[in-house]
Amino acid sequence: MQKYDIGLVGLAVMGQNLVLNMSDHGFSVAVYNRTTKKTNEFLETNAEGREIAGVASLEELIPLLKKPRKIMLMIKAGAPIDLTIDALVPLLEKGDVIIDGGNSYFKDSIRRQTYLAQRGILFVGTGVSGGEIGARRGPSIMPGGSEGAWQLVKLILQTISAKVDGDTPCCDWMGSDGAGHFVKMIHNGIEYGFMQLIAESYSFMKNILHLNYEEMASRYKEWDSGKLDSFLIEITGDILIVKDSDGSPLLEKILDAAGQKGTGRWTSESALELGIPLTLVTESVFARALSALKSERVNAHKLIRGPESDFNGDTQDLVKDLENALYMAEIISYAQGFMLFREAAKEYEWDLDLSSIANIWRKGCIIRSSLLKHIRDAFLDNPTLKNLLIDPFFLKISGENIPSLRRVVCAAVQTGLPIPAFSSALSFFDGYRSAVLPANLIQAQRDYFGSHTYERVDKDRGEFFHTNWTGEGGDITASTYTA
Repeated sequence: MQKYDIGLVGLAVMGQNLVLNMSDHGFSVAVYNRTTKKTNEFLETNAEGREIAGVASLEELIPLLKKPRKIMLMIKAGAPIDLTIDALVPLLEKGDVIIDGGNSYFKDSIRRQTYLAQRGILFVGTGVSGGEIGARRGPSIMPGGSEGAWQLVKLILQTISAKVDGDTPCCDWMGSDGAGHFVKMIHNGIEYGFMQLIAESYSFMKNILHLNYEEMASRYKEWDSGKLDSFLIEITGDILIVKDSDGSPLLEKILDAAGQKGTGRWTSESALELGIPLTLVTESVFARALSALKSERVNAHKLIRGPESDFNGDTQDLVKDLENALYMAEIISYAQGFMLFREAAKEYEWDLDLSSIANIWRKGCIIRSSLLKHIRDAFLDNPTLKNLLIDPFFLKISGENIPSLRRVVCAAVQTGLPIPAFSSALSFFDGYRSAVLPANLIQAQRDYFGSHTYERVDKDRGEFFHTNWTGEGGDITASTYTA
């Protein structure tokens, strides 16, 4: 009986394309899908003539695999993963590896590694980014989990990944238990932010600058050949020129109610848990939630008037400002995401290599952009860098581009155009550069109504005080804590 290099469960678009990618690189693959019809169709079409075997059950899959067995799951996150793992465990031996390649929540991956470790089975939770094209031609892959599993899966995962700088794989080990899926989660959160920023720039061009679709598409194409070079800018230019059957822009026919699968929300929840001001991604999650209130917004539009003013300045100057503002806001989004990485590494005891993360995102993934080379270099030069905004390169970039971000936000506010992601980027920047914030008043208020105490600027940190603000309170204070 022939033995295969790896098994793959789940033959939706991503699963099929990963199998073909593995086959292209000389790996033999045994596949299983819950619906046997889909397996047969795959074997009779795209997989025909390749070293790919199909089976009708997990019981048939396991004997076909080389030991230690490697089984990759490309199925829906959540309960289906747990059910499949439970079905596989009795069939496997100590030292075998289960790889979860879906968009699983990182805390589920932590739990699954612990569960499988108790049974002697290795676990890898890996993010895979790049969509169906990336899966077929080379995605960015972010594995983490059981340390002993890396050497067993490294060859396959790095071989099928995208390559940068010649032959450097866009795949590296992220760390233990849920580190891989955490990195993918942050990737998706930043993706939410970038998509919202680009959508706001499109709205700005359309509603303030009154550019037509061909003019807007031309701008994005120009930007993609410059400092905003990225996958999402590239596809935006493509989208804007597509016509519907009646010759009008197809984008005009698409309902303005954005969907989401949860990874952006998970990113914001994690930031709240760890106390990191991930404002841009969180505003982007809320923007999608607001977009879903379509009928309410239509009714409110009939009842609530906005400002009557319109932009009457130099269009070309403001287009250039918009390009600079988008560049700066994307930098701020990256900066916030890497702040969250640093805090999560401490919380979960992960040894996250921030330069490596930036490098594996440079090709293959949805948020790939030319900016990531500079981010990689910043963390290579200073692995303990607290924030990208204080790196010498990004300090210079900020000085050049923040004025444009201010002008764009001002123009939008004056004309009543909502740009929550751009606005939050600017607010974060100004907050981060402020040596003094009005939080002293918040602390005074908390002490006034709840005796929560406060620290003083003329005393050492960690020493707490309480004031009897009304003369009627006492000296008893509430416990001091950070939530």
